[in-house]
Amino acid sequence: MRIRGGRLLVGRNAADASGHGASRHSPSEQTSFEGGATGDNVSGDTASGDSTSGDGPAAGGRGSAGAGPLASLWTRGAVALLAGALPALAFPAPGLWWFAYGALVPWLLLIRTARSPRRAALDGWIGGIGFVIAVHHWLMPSLHVFIVLLAALLGLLWAPWGLLVSRLLGGSPSAPRAVAAVVVVPSGWLMIELVRSWEGLGGPWGLLGASQWEVAPALRVASVGGVWLVSLLVLAVNTGVALLIAAPAARTTAGVLLVVCALSVTAMWAWAPRPTGDGTVRIAVVQPGVVEGPGSVARRLDRGEELTRSLEGRGVDLVVWGESSIGAGAWQSPETARRLAELSRRVGADLLVNVDARQTDGSGRSGIFKSAVLVGPDGPTGDRYDKMRLVPFGEYVPARSLLGWATSVGKAAGEDRLRGDRQVVMTLPDGDRGLRVGPLVCFESAFPDMSRRLVRDGAQVLVAQSATSTFQDSWAPAQHASLGALRAAENGRPMVHATLTGISAAYGPRGERVGRPLGTDASAAEVFDLPLARGETLYGRLGDWSVYGALAALAALCAVEGLRALRRPAPGPPGPPARTAHGSPGRPGH
Repeated sequence: MRIRGGRLLVGRNAADASGHGASRHSPSEQTSFEGGATGDNVSGDTASGDSTSGDGPAAGGRGSAGAGPLASLWTRGAVALLAGALPALAFPAPGLWWFAYGALVPWLLLIRTARSPRRAALDGWIGGIGFVIAVHHWLMPSLHVFIVLLAALLGLLWAPWGLLVSRLLGGSPSAPRAVAAVVVVPSGWLMIELVRSWEGLGGPWGLLGASQWEVAPALRVASVGGVWLVSLLVLAVNTGVALLIAAPAARTTAGVLLVVCALSVTAMWAWAPRPTGDGTVRIAVVQPGVVEGPGSVARRLDRGEELTRSLEGRGVDLVVWGESSIGAGAWQSPETARRLAELSRRVGADLLVNVDARQTDGSGRSGIFKSAVLVGPDGPTGDRYDKMRLVPFGEYVPARSLLGWATSVGKAAGEDRLRGDRQVVMTLPDGDRGLRVGPLVCFESAFPDMSRRLVRDGAQVLVAQSATSTFQDSWAPAQHASLGALRAAENGRPMVHATLTGISAAYGPRGERVGRPLGTDASAAEVFDLPLARGETLYGRLGDWSVYGALAALAALCAVEGLRALRRPAPGPPGPPARTAHGSPGRPGH
């Protein structure tokens, strides 16, 4: 008996394989045992205890990576890169939200055919690179070639996920393993989203659940468990569809699990707490549009002033300008404060402007801050919020002494902005019914915890001030504006997204769009009548419980695998050498 080429050959066939008449015997006379990519043994599946037939893709059968076009390392890598990029089509601007529920299936099916754990991890990594580049491709003008390095580093987060997918979807999954897959594979993906949501890694941009921003049932799910629960739902559906396609033995189970997902959404739609109406508020957004060339800062201020004057007599409660609507030179001039105060008196409402200038904060620190500043009829009211979470490379360079060279190849920040140290809820005068406003600046609207904190501190309206003019002709403005719908639905509070150059939009407390958004080609002022709400959503009350549930699911899988490893019998001593068909151990071949 000899082992050759990963195949255990028994009896006459062993001798035949060594050159003694192998061509005389048909393949059916050979008995072969091949380990699957998931490391399952021959007699059972260590993930669920079920018997594997050995004919699945991960077991070297039909559709395995060892044959066909996917046998090529480069071809398989290209397929993984493309499969990882597909989910980007579900986000704005393409906005194919329905595609999200099947966009990951090709990637899942590819990983399950991996012939080894190493190959599965590599498929996950390469697919992760494709995902990061596709979702963030609009950053190329700022990062240039650096985006490839960034994608390669972030893509490593998907390597363990590739192992997880191969472990649970490889071979011929049984019903118990299918159930585990639909729970644990989404949980693994959610951990990736959680890790890369750290500001230093770029923040929570491109969370898969965010692709469902205009789907009312998904927004109801967000009110229960945040965008995290929506991501889990989307991944569960993708995993179930992959099982339907590739695992005949688990198709019934997969179908039942998909029905459970649908029933869960229906239950949340019917029984989850809804915000109740509490009047309306009239908020205006001023969007100057693209202003370029010499003197653009001053001309943008003039245009903002002109548009604000057009709001006179319209009964607005608050006027919101976009991010960096007032530059350093203008803010340092006393004339600017006088002009803004005069605008407030004419319109009959406070102005929430945004300053990008060198300032001193309440603790005495001096430097460049991005600040939301409230201005009333008598000038700045003293209410000010300094941006806390800065855009890597755009507003500061991480480890500048090491990565400062990025400023020479892209549009990275020449000087680091300083961070604020607390969130602020601003209260408008009693004449405006004491409206409490929670400001966010730029991509802070992508962080679910910041909006939730503002609402818990009493904010009745969330306001995000943004400027995406650097990425004007890309998918970025639409993606950024869409985040307001999720933050509104999560917290049961209306939200206004105001920009310099579009897209500016407003959303009601259930995440529904209110009024007409201002596109990237508009230079205008728009008034939104926003419904106010009271009450608390489940997400507002319980927070990120779905994240903790995903962590618990992964911990349970690790515990089960650990117990199986402990119960697995130790290998016994080796038996005596086998006698071959043509000789003895002492005289092989005779």
